Amino acid sequence: VSLNICMFFLCPAIGEPVRLEWYNPQGELIMPSKRMSLHTETSRSRLIIYNAIVQDAGIYRCEAADASGHTVEASVVFFLSQKLLEFDTCSNFCPEGRFRVLANNNLQIQQVTKVDEGVYRCEASVEARGEIDFVDIAVVVNVPPVLSVFQQSFNSTADYQESVTFTCITSGSPDPMVTWHRKGQQLEPSEQYMFNRMEGGRSMLTIRNIRQADGGTYTCRATNKAGLEERELFLKVFVQPHIIQLKNVTAVEGSAAMISCVAEGEPLPDISWRRASDGQAFVDGVKSQDGRFEVRGRHGKSVLTISGVKLSDLGRFDCEALSRIGGHQKSMFLDIEYIPKFLTNYTIYYSWEENPVNISCYVMSNPPATMLWRRERFTISAEGTFNTRVHSAEGKSVLEVTPMSDRDFGRYNCTARNNIGVRYQEFILAQADVPSNPYSVRLSAVSQRLATVTFMKPDSHGGVPISYYLVQYKEVGSLDWRDAKSHSVQTTVVLTGLEPNTTYEVRIAAVNGKGQGEFSRTESFQTLPIREPSPPAVHGQRGMGKAYRLGLIKQDDGGMPIVEYIVKYKTDKEEQWMTKLVPGANDFAMLQPLQWNTRYEVEITARNVKGLSEPTFYQFFMPQKPDITESLFSGLGLGAVVGLGLGALLLLLVLVDISCFFLRHCGLLMCITRTLCSKKTTTSGKGKDMEEGKAAYLKLPLKEENGKESLKPDTIEIKVHSDNSIHTKLDDIKE
Repeated sequence: VSLNICMFFLCPAIGEPVRLEWYNPQGELIMPSKRMSLHTETSRSRLIIYNAIVQDAGIYRCEAADASGHTVEASVVFFLSQKLLEFDTCSNFCPEGRFRVLANNNLQIQQVTKVDEGVYRCEASVEARGEIDFVDIAVVVNVPPVLSVFQQSFNSTADYQESVTFTCITSGSPDPMVTWHRKGQQLEPSEQYMFNRMEGGRSMLTIRNIRQADGGTYTCRATNKAGLEERELFLKVFVQPHIIQLKNVTAVEGSAAMISCVAEGEPLPDISWRRASDGQAFVDGVKSQDGRFEVRGRHGKSVLTISGVKLSDLGRFDCEALSRIGGHQKSMFLDIEYIPKFLTNYTIYYSWEENPVNISCYVMSNPPATMLWRRERFTISAEGTFNTRVHSAEGKSVLEVTPMSDRDFGRYNCTARNNIGVRYQEFILAQADVPSNPYSVRLSAVSQRLATVTFMKPDSHGGVPISYYLVQYKEVGSLDWRDAKSHSVQTTVVLTGLEPNTTYEVRIAAVNGKGQGEFSRTESFQTLPIREPSPPAVHGQRGMGKAYRLGLIKQDDGGMPIVEYIVKYKTDKEEQWMTKLVPGANDFAMLQPLQWNTRYEVEITARNVKGLSEPTFYQFFMPQKPDITESLFSGLGLGAVVGLGLGALLLLLVLVDISCFFLRHCGLLMCITRTLCSKKTTTSGKGKDMEEGKAAYLKLPLKEENGKESLKPDTIEIKVHSDNSIHTKLDDIKE
């Protein structure tokens, strides 16, 4: 056989073999491969060698085995010779379904699909010679692009650094090329557009930092040799509402004001209004209760119309644009211009010759008004005259007039003007007079030394405010009046320092800047005569130890000072009273010594020069005698007792530390001594004196305070000898 030819060998078997196998010249079991093919049927096996080479020459052995394991074999010698035939068609294909072999031995594939793509082999063989040859034909099927999308419509919000990713899934043969387009232009990679292609034919476009302008239609286009396909994807970009136009408005009182608010956003927002002063809301198509406020709007623009503008409309108005994406609010200020308005109703001023007076003219206006003064058709200059001066500030002008004669009294005109209009107000400068007389004088709460005077205000204050009231009083028959002034303009005055059992006369006059007015009608009253004091009031409180403190509350002294209190007391089982005299200036009496566990009765009488008061009776009970501990600490609070305990504990610790210092050479004092000895040479000298037997003395003061009673300072003297013995001496201890 020649080189580069195909050769096949048949191995038929008689009977019912269960295994037919081929072995190559090297004795190896032949397995199917690209160059060697095995076709085994029930009773025969065919070995095909494609493109034989020199190494394929040799003896090939076929072995058959039956079910009992009996084997037989046959051999064939393969040698190379000249190639038998050449061909370019195949005639042994078995067509079925969509495949058909034509008369010219061509293979026809009907309704070609992608699964038909591959390598088709046409083989030709000569059974008699065992020769075979073949040719491989590659069939490539081009498939137009097929394009699909998971999601066709996307939503996003602008200006929030959001991103959206479009995904197209493509298939086709050859693999389609995917491009993205918008508004007829192919998109290129940039900071905004990012492209990505993944397995499975997925192509993605990511749009970053979405803005309002990014909304619209995007096209995914797939192209290959077989054709082109496109799909559209839509990006809906929502935009937060944003008010782009809202200005302050100035209107004239009584006219109409129109306030415009323009907002944008996707979707277009609804616009509403709110008045900041009271929170009242105004919505499209609904008038306010008074019919003055109306809102009209469309396509992102709203106009608030105010008819018959009032000063109360002055202030801030809020425009709010709201959609399902969010909201935005801005404010504007409605300023109202109006003709000057006078704020003062007080137009009559009083004065007298050579007494300056300020005539004040207050004006409210917008824009601010210019103000001037007129007198009988003549304008008073800002510099003034010899007896007039003008003081001006925004919204206020004060005319200072010093009347020199009767002709300076009369009418003065204040004029206020701005670009809206002019207004006038007239003031009258009248001559002031002294007040009229008070009336309805009454005396009340009259005692031996005091009397209260009340009265009614005068009917006229003379044009000038009353400064105070002058109350004069004297004894009947006396010519000398004594003066008493009211506190400010109070109509009640208390007279003091009166004599008992004396008749007085009293009269009252009002005083203003012009002077003193007429006196009221004179009224008479008589003070009470001197009498015995009223019974004193008492309250009790237990004192220290066997004492009781009796508080004295002074009552009416009868017109003369209380000289003394006579305090009598006894037990409820005794008949004899004990008496204690207490000076009238005192406010308590201390009863002592008393008996424990005993009830006492007390009788208190106050005495002045006139005599004795009625007695006041009082009872109290002395408790059982306390034990010594209670007696010692009865005057101490909890804090003082705790302090005593801590002081005693501290003293004990000091004594123990001193003992440890001298007996065992340890303790806090020893530690301090050693520290000082290491730093000061003088300390070592003292230590030497101790070794030589000189005594050291420590005096420890013991002082405790228990409030009312105290223990006197005591001193414990501790003498330390050279033999470390301690002698303690307690001085000045008193019980």
